[in-house]
Amino acid sequence: MVSTVDSPRTSLNYLAAHAATLSARSPSPNQNLLPLTAQVAENDHLVVGGCDVPQLLERYGSPLYVLDEDTLRAACQQYRDAMQQYYPGESLVIYASKAWNCLAVCAVVNQENLGIDVVSGGELLTAVKAGVPSDRLYFHGNNKSLDELQQGIESGCRIVVDNWFELKSLRQLAQAANKTVPILLRLTPGIECHTHEYIRTGHLDSKFGFDPDQIEEVFQFVAQQPQLSCLGLHAHIGSQIFELQPHADLAGVMVQWLKKAAEYGLPVSELDIGGGLGICYTEQDDPPSIETWVKTVAEAVAQACETQGVPLPKLIAEPGRSLIGTAAVTAYKVGSQKTVPGIRTYVAVDGGMSDNPRPITYQSVYRALAANQMSAPLTEKTTLAGKHCESGDVVIQEAYLPALAANDVIVVAGTGAYNYSMASNYNRVPRPAAVLVKAGEAHLIIQRETLQDLIRHDCLPASLTATAGADSE
Repeated sequence: MVSTVDSPRTSLNYLAAHAATLSARSPSPNQNLLPLTAQVAENDHLVVGGCDVPQLLERYGSPLYVLDEDTLRAACQQYRDAMQQYYPGESLVIYASKAWNCLAVCAVVNQENLGIDVVSGGELLTAVKAGVPSDRLYFHGNNKSLDELQQGIESGCRIVVDNWFELKSLRQLAQAANKTVPILLRLTPGIECHTHEYIRTGHLDSKFGFDPDQIEEVFQFVAQQPQLSCLGLHAHIGSQIFELQPHADLAGVMVQWLKKAAEYGLPVSELDIGGGLGICYTEQDDPPSIETWVKTVAEAVAQACETQGVPLPKLIAEPGRSLIGTAAVTAYKVGSQKTVPGIRTYVAVDGGMSDNPRPITYQSVYRALAANQMSAPLTEKTTLAGKHCESGDVVIQEAYLPALAANDVIVVAGTGAYNYSMASNYNRVPRPAAVLVKAGEAHLIIQRETLQDLIRHDCLPASLTATAGADSE
């Protein structure tokens, strides 16, 4: 039996005072720190998807990614339903699967009738194996290999062309295969957002997309290639964005280019305005809701089309982080502790930068909870450190937690996006397992790597075999 998240011991006042929140302050998943199903059990344990998180660690090991199916589906449904409500034409939401691409995630998204945005041959193969139909697959990337382009052609997906090299390579491959390839052209709109330097992709100084001064030449070239069918245009201005105006501005720019493409006789009927809506990583974050974001984009595109006399295109949005970011948590076990008098106390967990490289890469900030003592007073200001041989391997610089002991369970919220997908084997640490939880049941969706997995692809030349054998004796 569990208590609801607004019970006295997890009240808003208590949680606000201790720099964390369990209460679902919004039905929009991206506006909450934890999955929508988060509760506290009578044993004071965190429960997600009806599953006791500390008990999940005992069953599946630590660290562990815990993905809540209901929260993921709710985000998919809100995007899909809002597009249908606010956009008067045809629409499609596609999941930017670089956030977390695996068979189970792609299958859930596909069941919700969303498409999938992939950026590599591996992501494309996963989506295909998960059953995603080709007309809902969009292949992005700024440097697809010839093999990946060929894979895209064979799958029948839409290929989002990023540059001249790719455009000309695709023409040759299409001619050799004697196939007509559906493509979209990615443009760089010159719109900046207030976000991290490495995740701003819409400004002119970017590795992505054709620049505006090239685009008419591109239109003319594509119009002369009968085996390249240009179905539409694409742009993306960044991620973890809380502002709405840049997305409205993007609509006006893209509709202008859509009109220009039609003047070249291109069969443009799709407009992909990207994604980028942010999520709550801490209680200070205040992103717009999914519905508000969709309403802003849909109305801006419809208005721009009316103003410029352009038929309504099929409107495509491609959220990633805001679909899955807050649907998952990462659970760890506490190990060693070290107090530097007058400076800080380090509390080490059994993971770190290998399962979440975002803090050391982007200086990203997260919130942590003691999952096996949810109502304990948050008396300790600690630095939550990882186990890797790097001084910068810090999960959270300032984590407010109860007094902790070895084997206590720490949960870091908001780890559904870019944690599993960016995980590594740094220090030859096996990557964690992942479970999908719903209605009290947990299903393994990613197996934990073993030590043997780490050497599975190593090769030892014959000239070294004797030495290696002698050293081991």
